[in-house]
Formats: sequence, C-alpha cells, structure tokens
Amino acid sequence: MNRTPLREEHVKLGAKMVWFAGWDMPIQYTSIIDEHMAVRASAGAFDVSHMGDFIIRGKNAGLVMDMLCTNDVQCQPVGRCVYAHMLDEQGRILDDTIVTNLGNDEFFMVPNAATTQKMHKWVGGHLHGQELLDMSLDLACIALQGPEAQAIMSELTSGDLSMKFFWAQFMRLDKIATTGSDPKTALLRNRTMANGSGPGIKAYVSRTGYTGEDGFEILCENADAIPVWSAIIEHGKPHGLKPVGLGARDTLRLEKSLLLSGTDFDGTQTSLQTGPGWVIDWKHDFIGKQALVQQKAVGHYDKLVCMVATDRGIPRHGYDIMAGGQKVGSVTSGTMSPVLKKGIAMGYVPVEMATPGTALQIKIRDSLVDADIVKPPFVKRG
Repeated sequence: MNRTPLREEHVKLGAKMVWFAGWDMPIQYTSIIDEHMAVRASAGAFDVSHMGDFIIRGKNAGLVMDMLCTNDVQCQPVGRCVYAHMLDEQGRILDDTIVTNLGNDEFFMVPNAATTQKMHKWVGGHLHGQELLDMSLDLACIALQGPEAQAIMSELTSGDLSMKFFWAQFMRLDKIATTGSDPKTALLRNRTMANGSGPGIKAYVSRTGYTGEDGFEILCENADAIPVWSAIIEHGKPHGLKPVGLGARDTLRLEKSLLLSGTDFDGTQTSLQTGPGWVIDWKHDFIGKQALVQQKAVGHYDKLVCMVATDRGIPRHGYDIMAGGQKVGSVTSGTMSPVLKKGIAMGYVPVEMATPGTALQIKIRDSLVDADIVKPPFVKRG
C-alpha cells in the first residue's frame, strides 16, 4: 500500500484511514457532513497526492496527445487545463483526465489513482520518440477548495491569484518557510515562477477543482508537502477551513454531477453515454472517434442521467432504476445531498428516456421511491 507524504499528519488530526486504489487515505476526520458543509460555506483542505502525474514531451507530443484525447489539447494556450477522456478503439472510456499545455511540446497529465499504471502503459504505447515521465510517487497534491480558498491562498503566496477557472501556473509559495532544497522532478525543476525568483516553496498551482467550488490544487515535491499542508491548516482555521477526507470529496463531487472513475464509468461506457457534450471535440481525430460517430448514428444506447428523489430514501450504487414496473437501468452513484437534504443519484437509462423532467423510480430495498431526471448539476454554484 502506498502512503502519501502527509499520512502521519492525517493520523495526528484523528483521520479514519482506509485503503483506496492502492493508497492509505483519510476517509474522514470528524464527519462527512460537517466536512462537506465546511467546503460549501468556507473551505476545506484535501490530500489528493494519490492522483497520477505524467509529463509527455518531445517533438510532436501535441499531435500524440490530440490523438489520445477526446478534446483538442495541443491548440490550447500555455497554462490552459483541458478535461478530456481517453478511449480505446471501440470508444470506451479508459480514463478521464486533465491535460495542461506547458509549452514547447510538453504536456502535463493527471490520470486517476486507480488507472495510473494502465494509463502509463496506454500512453507509452502510442509514443513515437516522445518521452513519458511518471512523477506520481514524487509529487504531493493538496487541494484547497471553497469560497474562502483565495483568501487563504493569498496568505501563502504573493503571487497573482487572478487566473481563471481551468488555468494553471508555476508559482512560489513565498510566505511559507522552505527547506531551501531545489526541486528534483521534471515538473518543477528549472521552471520560471510567475512571481519571480527568491525564497519560498516552488509549486505548480491549478484552478480546476472537484467540488464545484472555487479553489486551487497545489502540486509540490514530497519534501515540501508537510510545510504546505501545515500552512494551509494554520491560515485556514480563522476562515473556517477543515481538513476533508475522501468521504466528503465523493458527496461534494456528486452534488456537482462530476464523474467518478470506476463507478460512473467502468470501461464499458463511451463518452456519448457519460457526457458532458463538450468533452468531445468532433473537429479533430482521436482514437475511438469512429466508434462514437457510429454509436451516435445508430442512436440506441444507455445515457447517464441525474435523478432527484421526490420521496424519502437514499439511493446507492447498484440500485435498480424502474419505469412502468420494469427495470430500465442502474444507479452508479447515490447519496443524501447535505445541501438539498434529498436523495440524489446518477445512473444509466435508455437515451430515449434521458430527458430532464422524466419521472422514474429507484428501488431502495423493498420500496419504489419516486425520482425525477434533472439537468446537472444538482447543486448550482453560489
């Protein structure tokens, strides 16, 4: 089992640790609901160091990444983050990922924790002289999420934090004491920091999020993880920040209708089935495109939808979705929304039934609970 460099810090804070995708991770510190609501109202700090970290670089690396991704990444400006799917030849999702253009035919890719090894093999198998660097065990990532995230972040760095959603930049955390060691990984070594040279921890800071709230992801080398984490906890307390585990991370992303790899897609679904529509840029060629074109033309497939229970009951993964007394699909993700105080779920139904407003039922134990298909996300921002 892998351990993040923050493992002992979680134990000190009383976290309940669990196995997740080969990693020893905190699932909660106090309660999932308390942590969830702290992120919605103020801020939360997440250890997401279990996620993968790849650099793909070399001549024509952009062409390779475009071939592998459903969205066009090589045409993006430097620092622009792109959400994309990687598909097999049948159009089935191998992984969803965020890819960022670092410039000069160099791209940073974040695969999911459970798929890191598989994606290393997949990406590596499609290179033609380019270089694939895996830094997954050498980098820590701390996500700072919530309405107070920027205020807290400003106490860690003098850098410009006005970058927009789904952008990233190299930045010194110059308000945190540093060990003075130079970065060793290809992501951070010899990079020009947006806020110049001088003391401070060198980091790669993005603004993508997996909670639907404003926030930042701070990638730093393992040796700097504890100082960064400790500074966030210390400066975040006056703002109402709490450390947050995987439990609340899951309920937060579900309220925003965001996919969970291995749960909402398991290797049998295509990007047409999961959406969102903008994850596919049809104007460029990519592996699996022809399969999607054919599937779209035929028009008969199951579609992932969002459902809100109108009766009491908590839908869970694997529960049957019913219509007219017949099973029409299955729940992939479900919970009681801490914000809405209602049962919410995502699951697959025939595409002809996938229109918002359609009334369905979810079989919860021996009861049929009424539910309506709604337009995502369940909880709107702000």
